[in-house]
Amino acid sequence: MSSLENKIDFAVLFSVKKANPNGDPLNGNRPRTDYDGYGEVSDVCLKRKIRDRMQDAGHTIFVQSDEKKIDGMPSLKARAEDATHGLGRDAFNARNTAPDVTARQACKKWLDVRTFGQLFAFKSETKDGVSIPIRGPVTIQSAFSVEPVSVTSTQITKSVSSEGDGTKRGSDTMGMKHRVDSAFYVTFGSMNPQLAERTGFSNNDAEIIKGLLPKLFEGDASSARPEGSMAVEKVIWWQHKSKSGQYSSAKVHRTLSVNADGSISLAELEGLKPEVIDGF
Repeated sequence: MSSLENKIDFAVLFSVKKANPNGDPLNGNRPRTDYDGYGEVSDVCLKRKIRDRMQDAGHTIFVQSDEKKIDGMPSLKARAEDATHGLGRDAFNARNTAPDVTARQACKKWLDVRTFGQLFAFKSETKDGVSIPIRGPVTIQSAFSVEPVSVTSTQITKSVSSEGDGTKRGSDTMGMKHRVDSAFYVTFGSMNPQLAERTGFSNNDAEIIKGLLPKLFEGDASSARPEGSMAVEKVIWWQHKSKSGQYSSAKVHRTLSVNADGSISLAELEGLKPEVIDGF
C-alpha cells in the first residue's frame, strides 16, 4: 500500500458542557487552564482518545490504556517483546535485528505507531538495552477554548468509608469535583507525507483518522465526563494537492475563526477548499 500522497491539515471543534475535559493532577485535578483563563486539553490527552477510538474500531494499537487493555500485557516492553502480541525479543536485540528493520515491523503491526511514532527505549538483561526512535507523520496540538472558561467546584462525600471501623466518617469520604460549565475548544493537526513514507502511513490510514475524529468522545464517558457532555461539533479537513502542500499549516489553520457560540467562518485560500464534517 502506497504512503500518504498529499499533505493534510485538519481542525476539530468540540463542545464541553458540565464536564472536566482534562484534569490537571498538579492542580487538584481541576480542568486545565492557561494563565489567561482559557481552557486547555493536552495533545497527549487527545492522542489517547484517538488511540482508543482506533482500538474500538478493531485496529491493533501499541499504546493501550489500562482501562482498555485487551492483551493482558503489564507494560509496553512486555507487549513489544511478546511473540504473539508484539514483535518478539529478537526484534529488540540489535545483535539479531537491525533497528531500522524493527522500526518497519513496528509500523506495519501497530496503527498508532505509524501514525504518531514511538520511542522504543527498553532496558535489557544485559548492559546493551535498546533505543529505537520512530517519528510519526501525524501531529496534533493541544486544544484551547475559544473564550476563558468558568470552572465550578463542588464538594462531594462518599457514603462509605474506605478505611476505619465505620464508627465515624473518615477524611477519605470527602472530596472535590470540578467542571467546565460550557465552552467550545479547538485543536489543529497535520499529516506529513514525507514522514509517512518512513512509517508506511497510507491514504487509507488518513481516511481512518478522518472517520474517527467526528466521534472522538463516543465511548469515553466517566464520572468527570458524563455521556453526552463532550461532543465534536465540526471537523475541518484540508487536503492539499501535493506532498509539500500549497500553503503552510500555520496559514491554513489561521483561516478558521470560531465564534463564542461555536459557529465558524473560513477564509478562502486559492486552490484549497476545506471539507466541513459534522460531529457524530
